[in-house]
Amino acid sequence: MSEENKASKTEKQTEEIKDKALKPESSENAVHTNDDQQDHAAENQDDALTTESIAVIQAAKSTEEDEDFVVEDEDEDEENEDLETALSKDVEDESISERDTIPHKDYDSLSKEELIKEFKNLLNKYYVQAIKEHVNDLRASFIAKFEEEQDEAKDKFLEEGGNIIDFRYYNPLKKDFNSLYYEYRDKRNHYYQNLKKDLNANLETRTALIEELKDLKNELGGEDSINTTFDKFKDIQDRWRNAGNIPRDRYNLVWNNYHHHVENFYDFLHLNREFRDKDFKDNLDKKLKLIEQAEELTKEADVNRAFKELQMLHKIWKEEIGPVSKEYREEIWEKFSNATKKIHDARQEYFRNIDKVFEENLEKKEEVISKIEAIAAKPPTSHGGWQKQMKEVNLLRESFFEIGKVPKKDNEPTWRSFKKATREFNHKKNGFYKDQKKEQYDNLQKKIDLIQLAEDNKDNEDVQTTIDLMKRIQADWKKIGHVPRKDSDKIWKRFKKACNHFFDRLHAEKNEILEEEKVNLEKKTTLLEKTKAIKLEGTPEENLKEIKAIIKEWKDTGRVPHSKKSIDQDFNKVLDGLFKTLDLSRKDAELIKYDNRVASLADQDGDHALNKERFFITKKIEESKAEINQLENNLGFFQHVADDNPLVKEVHKNIAEHKKTLEIWKAKLKKLKTLY
Repeated sequence: MSEENKASKTEKQTEEIKDKALKPESSENAVHTNDDQQDHAAENQDDALTTESIAVIQAAKSTEEDEDFVVEDEDEDEENEDLETALSKDVEDESISERDTIPHKDYDSLSKEELIKEFKNLLNKYYVQAIKEHVNDLRASFIAKFEEEQDEAKDKFLEEGGNIIDFRYYNPLKKDFNSLYYEYRDKRNHYYQNLKKDLNANLETRTALIEELKDLKNELGGEDSINTTFDKFKDIQDRWRNAGNIPRDRYNLVWNNYHHHVENFYDFLHLNREFRDKDFKDNLDKKLKLIEQAEELTKEADVNRAFKELQMLHKIWKEEIGPVSKEYREEIWEKFSNATKKIHDARQEYFRNIDKVFEENLEKKEEVISKIEAIAAKPPTSHGGWQKQMKEVNLLRESFFEIGKVPKKDNEPTWRSFKKATREFNHKKNGFYKDQKKEQYDNLQKKIDLIQLAEDNKDNEDVQTTIDLMKRIQADWKKIGHVPRKDSDKIWKRFKKACNHFFDRLHAEKNEILEEEKVNLEKKTTLLEKTKAIKLEGTPEENLKEIKAIIKEWKDTGRVPHSKKSIDQDFNKVLDGLFKTLDLSRKDAELIKYDNRVASLADQDGDHALNKERFFITKKIEESKAEINQLENNLGFFQHVADDNPLVKEVHKNIAEHKKTLEIWKAKLKKLKTLY
């Protein structure tokens, strides 16, 4: 190919690339903005940081004598800003995006101790530049609680006759909180001072990159050098994207200078179609993915979060991804712009409605204040009534803090009305309890009388009577009510000591009984094994005498622990076997064994177990009679059936068995009555 043809081809390629790839004011690089901002809409990405950082640095440098000094919030409402300016907000510092991930707690509902703990957590866990909103809200809640507490202390001091000049209030939590706040201010100041240094360093880096870009055109030679030069150009672009932010007042100049030399590079670059098409295709794929992400963000319920993420997408679109083929440029930008507009419109709507939410919160808080005022206007006349009202007011106070923000102009008046209502309630409550002091001293004397009664009976040997007395004393104690606070702990310890003395003595006696029962268990276990090994070799009379002797020994041994009562059943089973060997009647065997049961009942304290056994036997007697009556009635259906009929014979057999059982139960009841 001749040099003339080569030059013609190169010129054609350059014009085509320049026409398709580089149009700073094309629709792809434009945003829905006001006309006077459209020329540089794509260049304002980094502008947001420097305004806030400079303002904060200046604020941080100022000193304040008041220990409650607060750095004012530098962020302005963005609802009246045009879209591009809003989109550039906060993208200057990636750590700022952390603000959206920090859980925003209901600080008004936390105690002062919990607020301090939360403050420490914010300082230790998150970037200092990301927690400003949380710190301001948290601090406002702490001061409100501290002032309320201080006002209550002041009211009490004055009610007790103190002079306002002498009033001093100290709470160590205030000092702890202030220390954390000073630490926060120091960290924040240090951050923005370092940020200013970084901005200037980034400016030097970007200026150097522009110089490298200028020199690239001098390296362009023949076709063989295009690949190498293009790689250098891509490297400069990569380093530019990562160079960081620069001072706002230099941003437009540096950005325009950079794009000017990018255009010049394309003018001089002899780039073949293969490179261009590949570059355009890669950029198109990346931008289509950004469009998908933006469209997905339109479904996000949290419009502020969606807006923050959209900012990052715009930064990537403008700074990290190059141009696409001209045939797709308008189409993809329209899609991206449509998604952007939806999110921006949703955010604008959110800000338009936020005032309405604040007004609704104001109405709710005013309703809470009215309820507290109504309660304060009807003071009760009893301790129980005051306790109920105190719970109601506490719930209302909690709901007041949970409601949320009100319009800024109404914040202070609402807070004053709330404090006035609660202070009025507290005044009346304190007045009531002043009058209660006499009643408390009366209660004190009543409790002292109960203590004396408990002390007089703590060594009483009549166990059951004393148990009932102690229970009644404890129940009466609970009913008496409050005593003076200075005496409360002292008389409680004295009362508790007297009651514990009796019950400890009772438990000690029970422990002694338990030890005795354990010994009895060992004896009965040995006797059970001995009984199992018996071989009846004498006459029936001798064998029966031997068995009765064993039963008497078992009975005389005494009670065993309740959990081991089953040993009596084991013993009775062995006796059943011996009685079968003797061919003893069922009634006689049952009554001999029942002697052991009767002896066990006689050993127990009180009549409860005895009465329970008598009720059980009586019930069994009635059941046996009922069964016999039922069976005898059934025989009436077999009047014309022979007596040798198997079914009739079975009924007669059952009647006989039930009559034998009835006789046994009657005999047992007779034995039981000997204990009464």
